[in-house]
Amino acid sequence: MRIDAHQHFWDITRLHYPWMPPGESVLRRNYLPEDLTPILERHNFDGTVLVQANVTLDETWWLLDLASAHEQIRGVVAWVDLTDPRVGETLDRCQLHPKFKGVRHIVHDEPDLRWLLRDDVIGGLRELARRDIPYDLLLRPPHLPLIPELADRVTGLRMVIDHIAKPLIASHDVEPWARDIARVSEIPGMHCKLSGMITEADHANWRPDDLRPYVQHILQLFGPERLMFGSDWPVCLLAGSWKQVLAAFTQACGPLPNAEREKILGETATRFYHLT
Repeated sequence: MRIDAHQHFWDITRLHYPWMPPGESVLRRNYLPEDLTPILERHNFDGTVLVQANVTLDETWWLLDLASAHEQIRGVVAWVDLTDPRVGETLDRCQLHPKFKGVRHIVHDEPDLRWLLRDDVIGGLRELARRDIPYDLLLRPPHLPLIPELADRVTGLRMVIDHIAKPLIASHDVEPWARDIARVSEIPGMHCKLSGMITEADHANWRPDDLRPYVQHILQLFGPERLMFGSDWPVCLLAGSWKQVLAAFTQACGPLPNAEREKILGETATRFYHLT
């Protein structure tokens, strides 16, 4: 089963996303299932994992409702307030939905670099671990040194790094990202998404070769068993189409045995998120 492991829908009236530049009109419209379905069908993908774009429970319930109505949405990674002492009650409600598959918070927008290690956040993450709910890590390179400590404090939490932690591809900087993500890759069970890369490159002039050093490093560290392809659509439209994302992924990976490619293109996500 081929799965786009990282994709968003939004109704612009619901979206209050700080990263959206005022001039980026391509994102200032609704992106809904009817926009994505023909793209997935054209490229022989069976479905997608829908990931939160906003830090509101209103969006969480909306995304789960969309998943109920659309077969191609195989799972939802939603937002909950990890700092809420009653987060367990929210998770109880989420877990009533069979397509609720994980939680994410926009960590890189938090002013506190060490937000992930706050006691109230650790409490929420321990609740995820207790319930075997995966956690998507939306980070930038400065956050990577925190993750080994996080793993020590929240044992058993299944985690995946989104967008390979957003290295500085546009300026071709590799360190300290390469060193720090290598250490993170040693955490048992840690996964990573090959997603969100073209928007970290030069939007107007990027080439697949710009991604290659980063992708090759990640391939060596994680292997296909712990890697997932994600389009990051429609955010990717800031720099290229869904098709261009897939082509860039293919070229940056280089020749791979078909069995390994299929793991990255869906089998790993299916296993990690317990998709059906």
